[in-house]
Amino acid sequence: MKTQDISSLLLDSNLSKDLKKISEKVISNERISIEDGVLLYEKGELGFLGILANYVRENKNGNNVYFNRNFHIEPTNICVFDCKFCSYSRLLKNKEDGWELSEEDIIKMVRKYDGKPVTEVHIVGGVHPKMGLMYFANLIKKIKDIRPDLHVKAFTAVELEYMCRKANVSYEEGLRILKEHGQNSLPGGGAEIFDETIRKEICEDKCTSAEWLEIHETAHKLGMPSNATMLYGNIEKFEHRVDHMNRLRELQDKTKGFNTFIPLKFRNKGNQMSHIPEISVVEDLRNYAISRIYMDNFGHIKAYWPMIGRSTAQLSLAFGVDDIDGTIDDSTKIYTMAGSEEQSPALTTQELVELIKQAGRTPIERDTLYNVITDYSNYDFSKEEVVA
Repeated sequence: MKTQDISSLLLDSNLSKDLKKISEKVISNERISIEDGVLLYEKGELGFLGILANYVRENKNGNNVYFNRNFHIEPTNICVFDCKFCSYSRLLKNKEDGWELSEEDIIKMVRKYDGKPVTEVHIVGGVHPKMGLMYFANLIKKIKDIRPDLHVKAFTAVELEYMCRKANVSYEEGLRILKEHGQNSLPGGGAEIFDETIRKEICEDKCTSAEWLEIHETAHKLGMPSNATMLYGNIEKFEHRVDHMNRLRELQDKTKGFNTFIPLKFRNKGNQMSHIPEISVVEDLRNYAISRIYMDNFGHIKAYWPMIGRSTAQLSLAFGVDDIDGTIDDSTKIYTMAGSEEQSPALTTQELVELIKQAGRTPIERDTLYNVITDYSNYDFSKEEVVA
């Protein structure tokens, strides 16, 4: 089917010469340019992009769709920064609806998963001046003492920049301290859009694009892999998205330290940009497809199902996506507070497996680094054993 689709694409007389050239590049594993990426956004129809993106994703990952068993800890939503798109944080001077978890609260959350086969804890939150580098380093150590096998993926570059600045240490020193206390990797949040003119309008007071990239490059050099994100669908233009992806692609060429790329949809509930309408599901799918085509040196493209909803996540599996994140277990508020499709984001392993199978894909439970834990293609949940 894949070869047939691609062959018919190249024979399509309605396809413009420029789009046909891009198709030929992709099929011959030749990198597309920034100009090509912008053209895909401007001229690429959904069906065309889906065929091309699916060709790339199946060459990289076959029919597999990955997920993991994870939970989130969000220590606080009190934040010193004032991002215009954020529905989650509460400014330090206005703590209404804010929370600050104690260390005891956080340890209780970890102990809740004693005996359960979760493999990852994802720790992100607001930037609170009282929760500094050594506070979090010691917290991670306590988590590892309880659960040594748990992969700790923690702190956006925004949080790390502030922590290091307040502690008066370099990014390398700060990351090294966290690593020595048990942190394993970084999430990809805080990237938003790298273009400085857009950043000035939506998140002027937090870390710059250069600082975000430097922190991730430093983490990679220390052997700490990370993810990368892009916030799309607010005031940015197509060229800003491609510029953003290009900066990530260039860093990945240099370090090979990114695990996955995660496009994140702007949600407009309860923030200072609520007047901006959200883009359509069709545009979401086009964006996933172009991301897969452009990010040729990224192994994986993830659709974060709590943000876009189960149905759109399922559809995305035909548009370049090969990862839909994890079980979550209703432990994140970052997107529910912004009006995401999932207001109680929790899926059992069985529900995730069924969602993937309904899309005609092979469900694979992975760890954070994409090592295979279980192939669920022939798993019988009623018997809790693999059938032949």
